[in-house]
Amino acid sequence: MKEFLIDGFGLLGLNFWVEIVTENPSCTYYFGPFLTDKEAQNAKGGYIEDLEGEGAQGIVVKVKRCKPTNLTIFNDLGKQIETQSMTTLSGQAF
Repeated sequence: MKEFLIDGFGLLGLNFWVEIVTENPSCTYYFGPFLTDKEAQNAKGGYIEDLEGEGAQGIVVKVKRCKPTNLTIFNDLGKQIETQSMTTLSGQAF
């Protein structure tokens, strides 16, 4: 049932996602989807911990409703390079 709701909300862009922007490396990551803000808030700590463990610095986190087309966006010298794939971090929901 939960997957059905996530799929339906996703079509409308109503799912919650954890957006993490890092300065170094210069990237934007999206983790989710989640049905509720509370679920996303509870999960974000694990994503932050994993990124810190990989050496990421300058981490800014937001939970928001959106419909990301790419889960990871790498910024290279002001030029965005987008990718659909990303390293799976512990606790990632699909």
